[in-house]
Amino acid sequence: MAKKSSIERNLKRQRLTAKYAAKKAELKKILKDPNASDAEFFDAQRKMAKIPRNASKIRIRNRCSITGRPRGFISKFGLSRITFRELASDGKLPGVTKSSW
Repeated sequence: MAKKSSIERNLKRQRLTAKYAAKKAELKKILKDPNASDAEFFDAQRKMAKIPRNASKIRIRNRCSITGRPRGFISKFGLSRITFRELASDGKLPGVTKSSW
């Protein structure tokens, strides 16, 4: 089980990302616009710098939804490899069967 502080920090980052998503998209649109004046560009740049770093989508870490483990994450199920294996062996994941040949 991961530390609760790590899990909470990641949840905080997710909330910040959702909160600032529209604002960041608007500012990025201005920054990418070749017809924007220099004043608009630098103003948008200044505003982007004031947005918290943790509001960036890249800072969110994929974690297992049950244990909070950050590594060995299977995105299709939202679980770590260890939790996935345990649940699949118990038959608690629909459509997943152990292969044998």
